[in-house]
Amino acid sequence: MKKFWLVAMSLVLMLAVVGFSGCTAGPTTIGTVDINSQQSGIWVSGEGKVTATPDVVILNLGIESSKPTVAEAQAAATEAMDKVMQALKDQGVDEEDIQTQYFNISEDRRWVEPLPDKEGKQEIVGYRITNIVTVKLREVSKAGAIIDSVVTAGGDLTRINSIAFSVDEPRPYYEDARDLAIEYAQAKAQQLADKAGVKLGKVTYMTESSYYPGSIYRNYYVGDSGMAVPAPAVIETAISAGELEITATVQVAYAIAD
Repeated sequence: MKKFWLVAMSLVLMLAVVGFSGCTAGPTTIGTVDINSQQSGIWVSGEGKVTATPDVVILNLGIESSKPTVAEAQAAATEAMDKVMQALKDQGVDEEDIQTQYFNISEDRRWVEPLPDKEGKQEIVGYRITNIVTVKLREVSKAGAIIDSVVTAGGDLTRINSIAFSVDEPRPYYEDARDLAIEYAQAKAQQLADKAGVKLGKVTYMTESSYYPGSIYRNYYVGDSGMAVPAPAVIETAISAGELEITATVQVAYAIAD
């Protein structure tokens, strides 16, 4: 019996030790990054920025027609959109650079005030058709003239919703920004090592992210009804592309050499 109790007590003691060890040891990784590795070495971040002149314009435009019947609204919208498409082609825009973005048929309703013998209600007064396309312009300098031709072709049904500027091939700019970010991170790490009196070792971890914002210029105002309406027509609409800023950020970990 004494031998049995001795074995049982030894087993309990072993389980207690194992349990205590399990409580004190937590996770050492988050994803693929070793948390404990951040307690040694030199961790730095670097940012690089470059500017680019836009060489592509993205127009969001279309036609909006409101008539008593769907057929009438569709006929008016189709006629106006055909004229807009022809105007774009006349300006040298390829069909492959024109894409339908949104098409919708909806009811136009109005509120009828209640009468002594009738409740107030909404009634259908017509139908609205909205046809929106995105157009990629490969000549920034022609953006103003193309907008003018579209407004002239579509008339009062024209909607110019927005204009965005971009770079057709952004990869070289990303690479330049990334190079600058890495150089800055290396210089920062070397400075820290020098100040700490240690020798900078090999890279043990590196990650990178890029940011490429698009410039947006709104070319409409909102009328009293809350519906987007075309901006007042002017001769030779002035369009300023400005510059885009492309940013790359890196995070680098260096070991401390012996």
